[in-house]
Amino acid sequence: MGQPRKKRKQYETPRRQWDTQLLERERKLSNTYGLTTKRELRRSETWLKYKRKAAKELLALPIEKRTQRQEELMSGLRKIGLVKPDATLDDTLGLRIDELLEKRLQTLVMRKGLALTPKQARQFVVHGHISIAGKKVTAPGYLVPTEEVQQIGWYRKPIKTETAPKKDIKKEFEEAAGIAGTAIAAEGPATEEPETDKSTDVTKEGK
Repeated sequence: MGQPRKKRKQYETPRRQWDTQLLERERKLSNTYGLTTKRELRRSETWLKYKRKAAKELLALPIEKRTQRQEELMSGLRKIGLVKPDATLDDTLGLRIDELLEKRLQTLVMRKGLALTPKQARQFVVHGHISIAGKKVTAPGYLVPTEEVQQIGWYRKPIKTETAPKKDIKKEFEEAAGIAGTAIAAEGPATEEPETDKSTDVTKEGK
């Protein structure tokens, strides 16, 4: 038996990790698309970065040398609907991270109305409630091909999703305070017991 393959890092980290604008941008993307860790976002950014890098390298080659590699790159992007059928290499350079995150299974489950929030969509996918063409898929980051988007649905039994009514905490507090005040008023003021003259009792005992 050979040596086990060394698992390499699948994403790159930014040089300035504590940049305020970067942190705010990552927070918004994580909340919008229900990403649980920065690792998911970095992996998607690295994937997109390599695609743009490959497009730049192909643009530097003569047309006769880049035809086959260009078709391989563009066919993969067209497969998931990231570019239009008539897109060129120049269009690849302008791809944004939010366009890629829209192609994830987790996002598409929410867009199709199967879930109310990105977090709920992730929960349905991870717990095995979502299928594509009848096959269960449990990877929320799966990039769904365009031809499979219409085949996304429930796995076996559908789950009913309802929005829970929002609680008016202020109103409940006022009602509870009013009930407590009414109960106290009904009981009336507390009656005090008359105090006994302790000095008189002591003198009587002495006699």
